[in-house]
Amino acid sequence: MGSSKTALQRTIGWGVASRQLPGQAVCGDAYLVEPVADGVLMAVVDGLGHGDEAAAAAQTAILTVKRHAGQPLPSLIEHCHAALMKTRGVVMTLATIHPVDGRLTWVGVGNVGATLLRAGGQAHAPPEYMLLHSGVVGYQLPQLKHSTNQIAPGELLVVATDGIGEGFVKDVVYSDSPQQIADRILSRHSQGHDDALVLVARYGGHNHE
Repeated sequence: MGSSKTALQRTIGWGVASRQLPGQAVCGDAYLVEPVADGVLMAVVDGLGHGDEAAAAAQTAILTVKRHAGQPLPSLIEHCHAALMKTRGVVMTLATIHPVDGRLTWVGVGNVGATLLRAGGQAHAPPEYMLLHSGVVGYQLPQLKHSTNQIAPGELLVVATDGIGEGFVKDVVYSDSPQQIADRILSRHSQGHDDALVLVARYGGHNHE
C-alpha cells in the first residue's frame, strides 16, 4: 500500500470540495481517488435526490468501484448498476489517468460533468468536455464506451456534480493548488438547491493534503 500511495502522490495532485443541500445532515454526492495498477482511478457519484437515501446509494457505488478497481471503466459501472438496483440509483463519472503514456480515459452516465483544462489556460486551448451517456446507474444503463484523451503535465481534470453551475472555467487560476481551485469553484458556483461536489486533479502535481 505504501508504494501505491507514493505512486499516487507522484502522479496527481488533487482536491475536493463539497456541501450538502441546506437543511440536510448528509451529502448525497461522493468521490473516490484510488491507485490502480496502471494509474490513478477517480470516481464522482451523485445519488438521486438528497438526504440519507441518496447518500446510501452514493456510498454503495463508491464501495463497489473500490472493490473492483483495476477493471475497465465500463465494467465498474456495470458492477455498480447491479449493486444499486434496490436503491434510488446514481449518476456517476469515472476517469483514470495513465502516467506511463499520458492517457486519460473517462466514462460517465448521467450529468456528472468532466472537463479537461489544457496547460496554459483558455488562451492556449479550449476546455474539452466528456460526452456523457444518458441513463441512471441502478435503473437504466445505456451501452457504455469510454473515451480517451492525451493529458500533459500541469493539465487539470475537473469533475463536478450538477449542484455546481456552469461557467466555473473562467474562475480557474492555474497557479493555485487543486484544493484552492475546488474551494473556489464550490464557493462561487454551488447552486444552493442540491448537493454539490467538485473534484480537481492536476496531472504531475503534488500530493493531496
